[in-house]
Amino acid sequence: MFEQAVLPIQDAKTFAEVHAAIESRFAPGNVEDLLRRVERGKLRIRQFEAILASGLLGEKTPALYGALGDADRGQIREQYLSMVEKVAPRVRAKFLKVYAYY
Repeated sequence: MFEQAVLPIQDAKTFAEVHAAIESRFAPGNVEDLLRRVERGKLRIRQFEAILASGLLGEKTPALYGALGDADRGQIREQYLSMVEKVAPRVRAKFLKVYAYY
């Protein structure tokens, strides 16, 4: 069975700030607002870099993310995509266009 490698976090403080900013956007009370804003921006929810650059994950988050090393940025992307998949099916159905692959 596949096991994901555990990589040590190089910049724990910055990593925690970026992770907290993203996690707060995916909180049950905030996720629909995030998805609405992604939809208005004509983006897809899995376009992490575009969503990050547009400021939808917080004003300071792009700069903080850019300050992270490659391994830390990779882990943030993985966590972001994991949160994308954990959104409730009812909400995902409501924003089907944002979740579509086309």
